[in-house]
Amino acid sequence: MKHTFFVTGTDTDVGKSVVTAGLLAKANQQALRTIGLKPIAAGCEKTEEGLRNADALLLQKTASVTLSYDQINPVTIEPAIAPHIGAAMAGKRLTVDRLTGYMRGALANKADLTLIEGAGGWLVPLNPVEQLSGLPVALNTPIILVVGMRLGCLNHALLTVESIIGKGLPLAGWVANCVDADMAAQEDNINTLRAMLRAPCLGVVPFIEGIRPEQAAQYLDVAPLVG
Repeated sequence: MKHTFFVTGTDTDVGKSVVTAGLLAKANQQALRTIGLKPIAAGCEKTEEGLRNADALLLQKTASVTLSYDQINPVTIEPAIAPHIGAAMAGKRLTVDRLTGYMRGALANKADLTLIEGAGGWLVPLNPVEQLSGLPVALNTPIILVVGMRLGCLNHALLTVESIIGKGLPLAGWVANCVDADMAAQEDNINTLRAMLRAPCLGVVPFIEGIRPEQAAQYLDVAPLVG
């Protein structure tokens, strides 16, 4: 698990999936073996094969190591709502132990870079007493933080990093993802994060409508992750 990382975000809809896929695409360009995992996905569509999530399918398509969908996304929740609420509605119970077991099985596949994408933000609940952040703690996985560049992102980023460090995990790197095309003082905000976050910036992804992983890869750097 030397090059395994957990990707979290400062909030939901900050572009975790496109950044995760972009990092995988960048590593693919360097002939590295890559795996993308999404333990929980809320917001799935019914198909003949079962519930499927667009973000998980993107990771499956982008990664160079072929895995079954169930390995990539073992827990599917149909409505796009908080995972613990959706799971309760479907009669499922989410636990850190259960997710850890799923991920350990998937991590048995060899890769040069494995990225585990979270759901929502860092402290999204799994049940009344556990949060998804417990999964990277159980796996002892360094964190990559996707900062959605919009008003309020500095507070969200600093609070998230404070919690990550407080749980004993290292921040391996962060990505500024420009989700608001009209954000005021965007460059000043990015420079503030560069000064305050004690981890390498893996890239600044500009606002591009419908951006694809290969496009995002142009703005990303995996060298700090894989040496």
